[in-house]
Amino acid sequence: MLPGMDGIEVCRQIRAHGYIMPILMLTARDTLTDKVKGLDSGADDYLVKPFAIEELTARLRALARREGPSKTVELQVGELVLDTMTKRARRGAAEFDLTGKEYMLLETLMRHPGQVLSRDQIIEHVWNMDFESGSKLIEVYIHALRKKIDEGHDRKLIQTLRGLGYRISVDESAE
Repeated sequence: MLPGMDGIEVCRQIRAHGYIMPILMLTARDTLTDKVKGLDSGADDYLVKPFAIEELTARLRALARREGPSKTVELQVGELVLDTMTKRARRGAAEFDLTGKEYMLLETLMRHPGQVLSRDQIIEHVWNMDFESGSKLIEVYIHALRKKIDEGHDRKLIQTLRGLGYRISVDESAE
């Protein structure tokens, strides 16, 4: 309900020009059709007025946590390279295929080199809400990645910090 152009058209034009910043639509339009149009126009979230300020700030925090598309096609940590276009990885001369979840887990770790990511952070980035809290799924995927990435190498890249989480090591001296 902006003068001259509505928010849906503004959002479409922002996306058409290639801008990737997060967009939260804050509107009085509350029908399902309005919400679908807003999200389909390129909005990342949609909040109807009136709203609680706590909900708005929580949604803004959630948007800030999300990672936008990388401007880099390849992520690199040491000799490990992940091609975000082909979804393939290589370490030195060895190239390997990844399952969808293996790729998402490795990409998450590589986008935060050296940083310890907790189970909750990994769940949020890789599994969203489709995850059983008592599951050992993260450990299973970490094991599978280690087998592909670290097996046969003296320097182990994927590290477990007991009680804290996981990280991909950037320290050249780490073993």
